[in-house]
Amino acid sequence: MRAHLLYVEDDESLSFVTRDHLELQGYQVTHCPDGGSARTAIESGQYDLCLLDVMLPETDGFTLAKEIRKKNTEVPILFLTARSLKEDRLHGLRLGADDYITKPFSIEELILKIEVFLRRSRAVSTPVPQEYTIGAYAFNYPNLELKHGADVRRLTQKEADLLQYLIRHKNQVIKRGDILEEVWGENDYFLGRSLDVFISRLRKYLKEDASIKVENVHGVGFCFHV
Repeated sequence: MRAHLLYVEDDESLSFVTRDHLELQGYQVTHCPDGGSARTAIESGQYDLCLLDVMLPETDGFTLAKEIRKKNTEVPILFLTARSLKEDRLHGLRLGADDYITKPFSIEELILKIEVFLRRSRAVSTPVPQEYTIGAYAFNYPNLELKHGADVRRLTQKEADLLQYLIRHKNQVIKRGDILEEVWGENDYFLGRSLDVFISRLRKYLKEDASIKVENVHGVGFCFHV
């Protein structure tokens, strides 16, 4: 499902270009040119993320943020502003905004921030299971335990993190870079060598069930078959 963005901006040229780029990225965009139409949109719609200009006709972005937060405490709010005063930034954050982007900004920066906050929002709203059944194995993530019958193996935290990530993306091709960024926090050559070591360990731990495989996808990453 496409993420639905509320975009409030009174600059006609900027809003046309920005909306066009966001829609090319696959987002559904509701654009409002002033605070009045934005208030109506807030009342009538559900959004995955809100982009608010601060200086607007009729109702400013700070007031809109207050109204959004009354209705939804979780939706990410990003302010787009030419005002870089520290007091303005702090005021917006106190109202519940998640971040600021100062004009002029690059479309690439804007899209990157949107993707980051959408991922965080979805992670919060979608609880991740803590116990899993993998073929003949039972995996308890909080306790770092991998059980096969009466045998119980205590995993390291990193082994458990990697196994949980593989399970959550089972039967999908997963890029090495995505695994490194999610489990190690960054995509680095030397961490990639560490990833290979951890994959080998997990293969060894899961070898009692032949239906479980961690397949190398050459030049891409891995696929965890269960």
